[in-house]
Amino acid sequence: MSRARLFLKPKKEESLRRFHPWVFSGAIAAIQGDPAEGDLVEVFAADRTTFLGIGHYQIGSIAVRILSFRPVAIDQAFWTGRLQAACELRRTLGLTGSPDNDTCRLVYGEGDRLPGLIVDLYGTTAVMQAHSVGMYRARAAIADALKEVLGERVQHIYCKSEGTLPFKAALEAENESLYGRPDAELLAVEKGLRFHVDWQKGQKTGFFVDQRENRLLLEQYARNRSVLNLFCYTGGFSVYAMRGGATLVHSVDSSARAVALAEKNIALNFPDDTRHRAFTGDAFDFLEKTGDAYDLIILDPPAFAKHRNVLRNALLGYRKLHVPAFEKIRPGGILFTFSCSQVVSRNDFRLAVFSAAAQSGRHVRILHQLAQPPDHPVNIYHPEGEYLKGLVLEVE
Repeated sequence: MSRARLFLKPKKEESLRRFHPWVFSGAIAAIQGDPAEGDLVEVFAADRTTFLGIGHYQIGSIAVRILSFRPVAIDQAFWTGRLQAACELRRTLGLTGSPDNDTCRLVYGEGDRLPGLIVDLYGTTAVMQAHSVGMYRARAAIADALKEVLGERVQHIYCKSEGTLPFKAALEAENESLYGRPDAELLAVEKGLRFHVDWQKGQKTGFFVDQRENRLLLEQYARNRSVLNLFCYTGGFSVYAMRGGATLVHSVDSSARAVALAEKNIALNFPDDTRHRAFTGDAFDFLEKTGDAYDLIILDPPAFAKHRNVLRNALLGYRKLHVPAFEKIRPGGILFTFSCSQVVSRNDFRLAVFSAAAQSGRHVRILHQLAQPPDHPVNIYHPEGEYLKGLVLEVE
């Protein structure tokens, strides 16, 4: 059976010639064949003879996610080769094979030339998320490739894609184990600290591995400080602050489930330590009602804007969050603040924080400008892959 072909409109191939891995639906002039969502399709220029790439077809504004810009077979050797390259990078970064760190992002979509696929490694468990129908349909082949590349380092592969696939695909996907059996309790080791991972019901794959280096930096600032961790999720920043020698750490999240897991993670690393307290509640309300009890505050909210049409409201939200943080933090305090919204640019975020600082009337200095760690590599041809940005600020 011949593969479907997509032919682009004149002058619409330039982004592919620059190796951007997306084909937008508006760039397509004609389709030869009748591809189903998730099928492999070949993409050609307007002359109908110049091959541009092969990738997964999907319904929506992004019509094709390119897997290769050369005419190669997308077979088991392809998956194994791409995963081998991804694993080699993490080995080079020192993120695998160490008793002090067995947790990392093994595959980061376009950054590892596997658009639509996320794989996080927690010890001997790999949690996979497909963000495209094509990757979901290839899940068995990907699991086989993971087993081949990782060998005995992986004992369990779990596909957690029920909530990440396009809702129009009507796949009726269910989260499932693709290989092995899960441990009764999954523990991840990160920089010598241990964390419970809620890989079945937690957000994302169960743990936010993208803040590893930023948590380590926070540890350096925590000594003899009182710490407020807002939007704490499972308490990653709180655990690092405790190890850094904070005098007290308060963790706040609107999810009672997340707060309970944060308390478990504190107890796992610091049993019977009375410096930590956790609160279930709205972070905005907690910040407004608090006094000047803290000299280190972490603001790591969920994405305020997932689409560009709500960007303005997101920037207003960041400003609303930061004004009381600047007003309440003690003189000489340190503020770690983040945005994980891809549509919020680094400049947009910085402007929102600047506006809040000016409104508060406090003098503020930038100490660090933060980003996602190297196991979330940004494909230079796909700047959309850069989503996490942060600032470490001193408030005088």
